[in-house]
Amino acid sequence: MVNTAYVNDARQGAGLALRIDNLSHGFSLEGHRLPVLERVSLSIAPGEFVALLGPSGCGKSTLLRLVAGLETADRGALQADGVDIISPDPSRVVVFQDPTLYPWRRVWDNVALGLEAQGLLKTTGHKVDQALAKVGLSPFARAYPRQLSGGMAQRVALARALVNEPRLLILDEPLGKLDSLTRIAMQQELIDLWQRQGYTALLVTHDVEEALLLANRVIVFSDRPATIKAELTIDRGYPRHRDDPYLLQLRKQILGLLGLGESW
Repeated sequence: MVNTAYVNDARQGAGLALRIDNLSHGFSLEGHRLPVLERVSLSIAPGEFVALLGPSGCGKSTLLRLVAGLETADRGALQADGVDIISPDPSRVVVFQDPTLYPWRRVWDNVALGLEAQGLLKTTGHKVDQALAKVGLSPFARAYPRQLSGGMAQRVALARALVNEPRLLILDEPLGKLDSLTRIAMQQELIDLWQRQGYTALLVTHDVEEALLLANRVIVFSDRPATIKAELTIDRGYPRHRDDPYLLQLRKQILGLLGLGESW
């Protein structure tokens, strides 16, 4: 069984520390202010895997966009390794639910996009091959997206993120559109990649079981405007098993926090 510690000697320093302090954010909607996040504070250690759960539309994905630097918070502070987050950075990479691959570009060229945009492809093109190898897609480097299954397309999206050697991998329901068997396989792949690479991972999911199988810690949000209702540390190593009584009890507790206790 793998050590439950999320930072070990081989991976020390790979992940970044994330600090969210008294964060509030909202949007303007037809002339009215729509509050989305309300006084959210959260600290994530380097190399930790944290999952965010909450009602649909409560603001989880908005929080990820703020962490990625794609939006600026109304109030509060966000810091990566003690530095304010004010814009996107290659060290913080987002993987979305939709792989968003360019259909006219081959797999290799889709993965190379980040390096190409930074003007680094000529000198670091070997990283594309390495990223494809990490996700098991080296034989498909010359394929087009239309020739891939849904799970393979999502692995291309992961490779595209990994090629930038991120220190924070931001996962916005990356497995949400996959069939159940592919999703189970991809969950294990996410854990394997995280354990090998040592980056910090922040995952939004609506699947309570998925959060419990992947994360060191689960954060449960209220309805909008989202506040943190609970933080649960998962005291289990890897691999984890769906029928573990400890995880089943935590699932029941989380469903209760989400107002779905009667569904258990």
